[in-house]
Amino acid sequence: MKRPRANENWKDARSPYYAEQILRRLEADVFPAIGRRPVADLEPPELLDMLRKVEKRGANEMARRLKQLVGQIFRFAIVTSRAKRDPSADLKDALRATGEPRHHRAMPLVELPMFLQKLETYNGEQQTKLALKLMALTFLRTTELRAGKWTELENLDENSAQWRIPAQRMKMRLEHLVPLSRQAVAVLCELRALSGNSSNIFSSSGKGGCMSSNTMLYALYRMGYHGRATTHGFRAVASTILNGSNLFNRDWIERQLAHVERNEVRRAYNAAEWMPDRRRMMQWSADHITAMAMESNKIVPLQRES
Repeated sequence: MKRPRANENWKDARSPYYAEQILRRLEADVFPAIGRRPVADLEPPELLDMLRKVEKRGANEMARRLKQLVGQIFRFAIVTSRAKRDPSADLKDALRATGEPRHHRAMPLVELPMFLQKLETYNGEQQTKLALKLMALTFLRTTELRAGKWTELENLDENSAQWRIPAQRMKMRLEHLVPLSRQAVAVLCELRALSGNSSNIFSSSGKGGCMSSNTMLYALYRMGYHGRATTHGFRAVASTILNGSNLFNRDWIERQLAHVERNEVRRAYNAAEWMPDRRRMMQWSADHITAMAMESNKIVPLQRES
């Protein structure tokens, strides 16, 4: 199974960053195991053996996703006369259950104050600690956060500080603006001191030059949240807090979470829509979780602009 040429139709429907993520998954687990085998000769036991190795790492959900990816490759091979059947279809009931829903598990809101307090005393890598803080302050997806560039940040020395994320790095392929609270700017200033001359906010010597996709997740594991929370789940926590406060329009919240619009007309939105309202909302949220971290879990009054 030689490394496949990119299916341009598949790539065109996805962001370059997401396509690169998929290729990395294949390079990590699929190509080393079956990459030298002719695609037409592969049989179900070979695929199952490859996926069992992934399951042994405790990555049952990853094994399921890899099975889906391999199935896509085989279906493309069939329509291009490279293979006659998809052996991954025979593995329908062969993989272990994931043990949890497929959505990203969110931390129960009642546990958030204790988590924030634990984070303040976290003794792991400082960059990882700051990444988790920034996750809670910006509501970004993990991939959007960890691959951030310093050039995407604007007006850090002003009250209009914001993070402008280009469309090619967003899941929905639309530019996204994040108003930066005072707390978020402070975290970014600490990160600047750690990043040296790197163009990446979260610099790393690994592939791509930025923090790996599992760094923050493994930090959660070390803090005792294995199976109880994921980094992506902080977005759900933010939504719960903001909607539960009854202070903010739901449209502002959904826009700040960069959720897809079902209505195609509304989907082509101006990235700066409702920006003054979203800026007040993000500062309120930052103040609220700061209070939680200081063991003062009270609703923070909404400060109106003068």
